[in-house]
Amino acid sequence: MKAPASYQFGRHRPRWVPTVGFYGLLLLGILLPVLTSFLPAELWPIADAVPPGALRERLHSWPLGLGLVLMVLYDLLLFGVSLWDYIRMGRWQITLERICESRLSIGRQNPIRLKLHTRGEVSLSEQIRIELYDDVPAEFTGDTPYFAFMALPQSTLEFVYHVFPPRRGAFQWSGCDVRLRSSWGLAWRRWFAPLVTEVEVYPDLIGLRSLSIRLSLESSGSLRRRRYALGGTEFAELREYHLGDDLRLMDWKASARRGRPLVRAMEPERDQPLIILLDRGRMMTATVAGLKRFDWGLNAALALALTGLRRGDKVGLGIFDQQLHIWIAPQSGNSHLGRILNQVYRCEPVFEESDYVGTVSAILGHYTRRALVVVLTEVIDEVASQELLAAMARLTPRFLPLCVALRDRHIEALAHRPLMPQSLAPRDQVASLYEQAVALDLLHQRQRAFAHLEQQGVLVLDAPADQMSERLVDRYLLLKARGQL
Repeated sequence: MKAPASYQFGRHRPRWVPTVGFYGLLLLGILLPVLTSFLPAELWPIADAVPPGALRERLHSWPLGLGLVLMVLYDLLLFGVSLWDYIRMGRWQITLERICESRLSIGRQNPIRLKLHTRGEVSLSEQIRIELYDDVPAEFTGDTPYFAFMALPQSTLEFVYHVFPPRRGAFQWSGCDVRLRSSWGLAWRRWFAPLVTEVEVYPDLIGLRSLSIRLSLESSGSLRRRRYALGGTEFAELREYHLGDDLRLMDWKASARRGRPLVRAMEPERDQPLIILLDRGRMMTATVAGLKRFDWGLNAALALALTGLRRGDKVGLGIFDQQLHIWIAPQSGNSHLGRILNQVYRCEPVFEESDYVGTVSAILGHYTRRALVVVLTEVIDEVASQELLAAMARLTPRFLPLCVALRDRHIEALAHRPLMPQSLAPRDQVASLYEQAVALDLLHQRQRAFAHLEQQGVLVLDAPADQMSERLVDRYLLLKARGQL
């Protein structure tokens, strides 16, 4: 859904702003008194006829006075020409429009379009310089929304820049600063257009849209055949035999009736429960790759929910801290994703310790059927994550638990950078090596915690936070193809 906003200049009084060229010409007027001061005083005949005194001394300085008079007249003429040039710009009529989605995606470069229409009672060959600066919300980062260009009358121009929202919520563009430079280059005609656009920043809708297209393509054509090749136990259809197909799937009776070899195409089972638990406790408040770890986890949870619903499974979602903050019971159908999104997109992490055991106990009370339970959280070491390890162990053997940890690339970069950087001072080298040792120890303790989980029958997925959505979806599809549920 687009959120357009348009404004036609002329409803608000513009301001006259001198250009750099105007100030340069204004400074040239100082040369007039300087040049006339070199004129000899004898050129003024009355100067020698006046008796000596104060009047005669003043008459002898007439060249300087003449220069000052000429400078004042020059400045007045320059102001008049600049004002006339400014008034002539009023013949231009400009309409500005801002076009963007009413729902922006967090953690993505969202395109914003500015469309400008020019017309007016001017010659079609006349050009004018226009400068635009869009007043984006202060928290957004991205491209600099500044554009400078030459425009002709009866033309339409479109400009695109991108914004990167760092958090979810409601935001507003207050307006756009626009300047028109006159054809003689002496004045700017400046407006601040109250071009108001209100948007809401949601989780990664762009990624969900791309994932939806990918899943739709995998349901048809050669991608559909590749999906069947992954395996599964549910019969989908009969198709012709291709070199490399499993001979155990050959349907001999159908092949005899049709007179050509046919195989049974199998696909992963449908209508299987998927429960997603997203931690919003203290460890999820840290910023990773420009976003909070919770936002990356929410994006991954929604991508997994979309994939599960498209594969015909029942998807439930819970967000927890010291208690189960949000619980959405497992349901199927594509409309269920909209209900999930509307309930979770305003949720924010809190500085509280998460109660993993209590959350798992609540899930065991809510749901008894075997399901894939995905817990998105952060794992530090065996000591700090002891409660998480105990909670994940309680999910087996009734459920198939998958612990998902969102890794920080910065710690990996510290751990794997070259040793002993020679370009640093000795004190900085010690600090650098100490940071690297701490990073290596964190990674080692993290791997020990993962090994402990795997010993208890818990599946583990550890990936960079900004790649978690793709990795989690691929892992889920692989579990479905192997029939591990």
